[in-house]
Amino acid sequence: MPENSKNIVLLALLKVLRPIARFLMKSGIGYREFSEIGKSAFVDVATSDYGLRGRPTNISRVAVMTGLTRKEVRRLRDKISSGNQVDMARVIPPAEILSRWHSDSDYLDSAGRPLTLEFGGATPSFAGLVKKYGGDIPPGAMRTELKRVGAVTDDDSGRLTVQMKFFRPFDLDEQMSRALSQAMYGLALNIDHNIATRDRSETWVERTAYSARIRHEDNTRVRRISQDRAIEFVESVSDLFSAYETIYSDDEPGTESSTVGVGVYYFETDEQDTAFTKA
Repeated sequence: MPENSKNIVLLALLKVLRPIARFLMKSGIGYREFSEIGKSAFVDVATSDYGLRGRPTNISRVAVMTGLTRKEVRRLRDKISSGNQVDMARVIPPAEILSRWHSDSDYLDSAGRPLTLEFGGATPSFAGLVKKYGGDIPPGAMRTELKRVGAVTDDDSGRLTVQMKFFRPFDLDEQMSRALSQAMYGLALNIDHNIATRDRSETWVERTAYSARIRHEDNTRVRRISQDRAIEFVESVSDLFSAYETIYSDDEPGTESSTVGVGVYYFETDEQDTAFTKA
């Protein structure tokens, strides 16, 4: 890929990743976990999609294709083959602090409960806990973030009490899982298919209607109308799928089938660097 074309793709990817980073952080997922999952995806695809004569791609070729070291490729392939690709050896610092506050005996009382800590001073203190487990993050910055999400509270004297065992700024598990495994996954499959398909008649439909000139006072009305029409369309497609499922409800065992879907979504943005432009 020419350098200019590569930069265009990377800039588009950066725009896509900004809202993804936003909702991942709301769910307590940081760059460490994201990076590990991303590397696993690259290794998995390079291994399964680019092998020769039906065999998995060897470690050296996967390293060349992904830019990872052979040692890292081997580690990730072992995780994938054992089904442990989502197991994380390291987590984001706030999660580590909360976990250690609940498990390090220096920060527990005689009943095994987390101590209320002075911010600074002699151990056990919050500053000491952060210094021990928070890497190079200043204790003040860690306190601010944990207070922001309600993981700790402080009293009038500044003593800190932990309120959460796990760092989860917002409880978005079900909504996040649905959005990633259905909406975003389906759109990603569509893009991958269309890029790889040379015969234009075999591409899958992917259309976006948008305007960069809707006044703010009209957003509510436009949103409501768009939602009503989108729901009506999706329900008609769902009826179509249901009809086919009814026709073939008595399929014989071994009959091949596919998952087929159509996704519809609505969006608004005021971010100028993500503005849609006419081709």
